[in-house]
This record gives sequence, structure tokens and C-alpha cells, in this order.
Amino acid sequence: MTASTIETHQRPWGLTLVLGILAVVVGGILLWAPAKTKVETYQILVAMLGIWWLISGVMDLVGMFQDHSMWGWKLFIGVVSMIAGGAILMYPVAAAVQLPKIFVLVMGIWGLMYGVILLIMAFRGGGWGAGILGALGIIFGIILMLNWYKLGWGLSMLWTAAVFALIGGVALIFQAFRQRKA
Repeated sequence: MTASTIETHQRPWGLTLVLGILAVVVGGILLWAPAKTKVETYQILVAMLGIWWLISGVMDLVGMFQDHSMWGWKLFIGVVSMIAGGAILMYPVAAAVQLPKIFVLVMGIWGLMYGVILLIMAFRGGGWGAGILGALGIIFGIILMLNWYKLGWGLSMLWTAAVFALIGGVALIFQAFRQRKA
């Protein structure tokens, strides 16, 4: 049996669309929010990140019940995303103070794990888009994990995270409509 003959199950197209729209919104806020240096805008970004991770974790868990393949990975990434999002929402001020360093480390771990999952899905017939996003996620995750303790990385990675969110969001929206059409 080859990778092209294995039947792959995808999450419902509506869930993929919601995740894509959320990624584009977060990326847009990170790139084009006026007065990014103001405390209020920074707090909104922290809250948006917490909401993003919480919703993404819930969506991964819902997707796990829709498609039982690779349920262990989906459970792991869903739980980690929900814990990170919940912690940020429960302690927003502490998260805002510690976020630059922690953001880099958590984003690196999340990027690495999500990249591995996408790469595995690509080899199981998920398509070249999943493979490219998986490889980028792995590279991005490793770079962040190796430099999380250095001063300034959290703030300098803001633009990179925004670009990744926009590109990933557009790819997810495109994939959602491809799934719906199929």
C-alpha cells in the first residue's frame, strides 16, 4: 500500500475555515495594529494569542473525534494548545510581562510539533501544501527553541509570527474551500 492509496481523513472544512480566518486575523493584528507599542495594544495581542491557542486546541480535539487517525498527536497538540491559551487568559498581566521569552519557547515547541504532524500528514497523502507548511514549522520551531533565552527575540519574532500566521491562515482558507469542493 502506498501513501497515495491510503485513505486520509481530514477535519471538517468548516473547522479548517474557522482556523484559517482566525490565523489571518491574528496575523493582521500583529502586523498592522496601530500603536503596537502601547500597553493596551500589547494586552490585546496577549489576549488574542490566548484565545487563539485555546480555540485551536479545542478545534484539534474536535477534529480528533471527527477523524480518529493519529489521535495521539492530535490529543497532545490540542491539550498543549489549550493549556497555553488558558494560562495566558487566566494570568494576562503576568503573561504580558513574561511573554517575550516564554512566547519564543512555546511558539518553538508548538511550531516543531505542528510541523511534525503536518509533515506526517503530507507523507500519508495530505498533499504538498501540508509538507511545505510542516517543513517550515519544523525549521521555525527549532530556530525559536535554540534562541528563546536571548533578549529581544520575543519582540523581534513578532513580525515573523505575523507572517507565518497570515501565510498559514490563507493556506488553511484555501484548503477549506478545496475540501468543501471535493
